[in-house]
Amino acid sequence: MTDPLLQAREALATARSVVVLTGAGVSAESGIPTFRGPDGLWRNFKPEELATPFAFERDPKLVWEWYDWRRRRVAEAKPNPAHFAIAELERRSAEFLLVTQNIDGLHPAAGSRQYVELHGSIWRGKCVTCLDVRENRDVPLREIPPRCPCGGTMRPDIVWFGELLPPAALNRATRACQNCDVMLIVGTSSVVYPAAALGPTAAHSGAKVFEVNPEPSELSPYYTLLRGKAGEVMPKLVE
Repeated sequence: MTDPLLQAREALATARSVVVLTGAGVSAESGIPTFRGPDGLWRNFKPEELATPFAFERDPKLVWEWYDWRRRRVAEAKPNPAHFAIAELERRSAEFLLVTQNIDGLHPAAGSRQYVELHGSIWRGKCVTCLDVRENRDVPLREIPPRCPCGGTMRPDIVWFGELLPPAALNRATRACQNCDVMLIVGTSSVVYPAAALGPTAAHSGAKVFEVNPEPSELSPYYTLLRGKAGEVMPKLVE
């Protein structure tokens, strides 16, 4: 049986179009806590108290204090070898799209340029009054909750529980998966939909789909599994 790593290398070498989907496992290797792991954020915080529109309406100051704490953690993190390998893969590919579920901004920090953020960004805020979206890199935040120039309250530009993914981002990701030759699913458990449907979309469209994870996921039987940490496996793919 051919080594899965060699299979992936050969597929990438001849691919016209490549899609990479990343999840919290990639960020975890940079020291950013995941949500569902042994040290996950949801083991210490209740989603309904901090990551829903209703929570923000009830207590925007509390929600922003939590995000301010998270922003401080993220600001200390640096891109890891997986981030840099994905950016290098983009430079080598004729057509490429990175679809990330992560909100930390480490992919662009590593050099990624063609990407969509399905769940938003912790470094942006959106005004609840005028809907203007603004980047805010202040660490710590100067004002909690931040205010828009129009006078409205800013909320984190992040997809919360009970909210839909941005249609433009999801549509772009879906189209790319329908037309790619190779898809890499890296550091995600593939349990959160609709992002979890992107891999099957690529596979049903004829793409070769490879999963990079330390442990098999629910969808691993349908892909070729490259077992290991993203920071170890991804650099080997672009050596």
